[in-house]
Amino acid sequence: MRHSRILGTGSCVPPRVISNDEVSQWVRLDPEAIFRRTGIRTRCWATEDQTPSILAEEAAHQALKAAGLPASAIDAVLVSTTSPDTVIPSTACHLVRRLGVKSSASFDLAASCSGFLYGLFLADSMIQCGLSHRCLVVAAEVKSRFLDLKDESTAILFADGAGAVVLVGEEAREPVRSGLLGVRVYADGSRHDLISLPAGGSRQPATPQTVLDQLHCIRLNGGPLFRVAVKRLATAVQDILKEFGLDMGDITQTVFHQANGRLLAALQKRLQIPPQKLYSVIERFGNASSASLPIALDHAVREGRIVPGDLVLLGAFGGGLTWATALLRW
Repeated sequence: MRHSRILGTGSCVPPRVISNDEVSQWVRLDPEAIFRRTGIRTRCWATEDQTPSILAEEAAHQALKAAGLPASAIDAVLVSTTSPDTVIPSTACHLVRRLGVKSSASFDLAASCSGFLYGLFLADSMIQCGLSHRCLVVAAEVKSRFLDLKDESTAILFADGAGAVVLVGEEAREPVRSGLLGVRVYADGSRHDLISLPAGGSRQPATPQTVLDQLHCIRLNGGPLFRVAVKRLATAVQDILKEFGLDMGDITQTVFHQANGRLLAALQKRLQIPPQKLYSVIERFGNASSASLPIALDHAVREGRIVPGDLVLLGAFGGGLTWATALLRW
């Protein structure tokens, strides 16, 4: 039987740093009020010439270097994004062109902020059934181009960036010393209205009027979204721990989607996670949607907060609604 493990991680955030001082000029909040509400002091936004595939390329190169593999060794490329370079072709195809990879299975997936874990779930499934051997899973977002800068519920939150992992298949041995133990994914479309981007699809195609009405901007209903996110993700974490006969005391490090500081604090309290076991980069990088979790994971690895043998718990929640958890031995 085969299992998969993460062989390398990488990340990329744009060089343009947007401080709360700058954001406060657009919304009716002062810099400290923004920090109290979000836990964010700075976020990174793409420059005019940067697209998700460009950010993804840098994150992918870092992950491949950490894995000690050339791009040509990859046989599947999965890209999570809800801010693609283009609708056609996929951002994954733009990425493999930039990497010089040919004849690999390459496609995008859209699961909002849970997209990286959905990608990990798919790549792991492909490896376990023998369809792939080395997968590149990337989440890349440029959400700054979909913001109404006068909407304080979104303008203060969202950021751009990319994170990547190289997932490789190995023959399972007992006991399993490292690897992905399990990924669990969920969705509830009945709450789709809590976070959305109304126009631009076939339901409401782009017109001069949709642009004028700012219907191509992210909208979210913050209060209800916060409550359902805490409840659903906390339950999912408890479920995966129970499934594997573990409790939070067994976990070395947790890395969640960096939605905002209040959500992370609520999860920490509900799940009784010790502060040293909850890794966060929200203060520096903001909410980069599906890219935020792999960005945080890469920084945790490079800072030595995650080392071989550690039991790591991952979790994410996003629009759709979607949510997911993963458990792995590093």
